[in-house]
Amino acid sequence: MEATVWFLTSNPGKLEEAQLHFGPLGYTIEQLVVPEGAIVEPQSDSLQDIAISKLEQAKAHLPSSDAMVMVEDSGLFINALDGFPGVYSSYVHETIGCQGLLRLLTHLESEDPVQHKNLRAASYHAVAALWDGKSMLVGLGECPGSLASEIHEGHGFGYDPVFVPLDLDDFGQPLPAGELGPTSTHGMAFGGVEIDVKHRFSHRRRALEQLLEQLP
Repeated sequence: MEATVWFLTSNPGKLEEAQLHFGPLGYTIEQLVVPEGAIVEPQSDSLQDIAISKLEQAKAHLPSSDAMVMVEDSGLFINALDGFPGVYSSYVHETIGCQGLLRLLTHLESEDPVQHKNLRAASYHAVAALWDGKSMLVGLGECPGSLASEIHEGHGFGYDPVFVPLDLDDFGQPLPAGELGPTSTHGMAFGGVEIDVKHRFSHRRRALEQLLEQLP
């Protein structure tokens, strides 16, 4: 008999990705729908604190007291902007979008491609938190890269049209900026590559995998 994990999210892409990882282990992912305004976003500069706070609030909306529930929070952190937008990534995307974010970085230019990437260095971070009915489990994931100078439309969502990941080595680990690895988008932002290619770099995948390692 499969166990159910209730996922507090409104993003169908996150639901699909979570099912991809949990399914082979005998778990079914179901969307946890709560009344509007039931989950209050805490004021914090920590993705992990925000995820855990949402998880605690979500418990009150579970079908049973021993049910499992999961939340996932992620953000884009830009080195030159001291980590901004970070925990405010969703709000910033809704207000100024990818184009507005690129305008904030117009002064960070270099004719040297490696120097250019270093100046525009950024990383995606993800936190996946799960209440298994008895204890809290947390998985962390990161995808380092840089911001492109122009938007690459096509796939993905959020900042995918402007985020270029670092290449990966044979073990799936990020390489230094400028090094070509066996897994690469060849300078293309996530928005310009197929979903299965993006999945190889995914910060969310790394967070979920770390979380799954802790399940019995």
